[in-house]
Amino acid sequence: MKRPATPARENISPSDLTFGLSTCKRCLWIKYWHKVTMPGAFPLVGTFASLQENVFRGVATQDIDPSLRPGRVTKLAEFVKSKPLLVNGEPTRWRILGKYDLVAENEDGTVALIDCKVSDSSRDSGEFYSPQLEAYAYAMEKPAAGKVVSVATMGLLVWNPKSVVGNDASSYAFGVVQSYVPVPRDEARFLSVIGDFISVLEGPLPEAGPTCPTCKYLVERLNLED
Repeated sequence: MKRPATPARENISPSDLTFGLSTCKRCLWIKYWHKVTMPGAFPLVGTFASLQENVFRGVATQDIDPSLRPGRVTKLAEFVKSKPLLVNGEPTRWRILGKYDLVAENEDGTVALIDCKVSDSSRDSGEFYSPQLEAYAYAMEKPAAGKVVSVATMGLLVWNPKSVVGNDASSYAFGVVQSYVPVPRDEARFLSVIGDFISVLEGPLPEAGPTCPTCKYLVERLNLED
């Protein structure tokens, strides 16, 4: 597959540092150089995200979790964009561009970055999501434009559906168990991951991921046509 003179997109999505890089480097390469992705159907993701985020508008941080610094949620679902990323001290063509869920302004002048999840996945861990949250933090601390902020804490606010509540068609709802999962700052790991990520993008077309469902489907589809 021929690589164009310039990539179709030069803004790296924070979520690709978790799901994209860990799933299939070939699909990732094609996405950034050709802007071609497998269509996905997630009709309720946006609805759940919006509902969850709006619950915490203006809420005190310590009402979310006592471990958080005193502060209050002040921003919801805003885009952040970084300066060009550096690899080995050299600027690249690539930037971070993404939309965080919640930001709280702490009383000490720092901020708390909170990523909301409606999920029952075993992957809802700080280690798995650390590169994604660090990408948002990087863009906030090294923005392409605007105010520089210091991200003191990061974490996942997880709603795990456990039950159905209500008595009739007008009151049914899902009951969830809420947990807050702290994600320790680890800029060194983020820089290592982003370096590997950019190396993949700037290199030749990678091999298909061994467990990639998209590549498996395409190979099996082509085999049927032989």
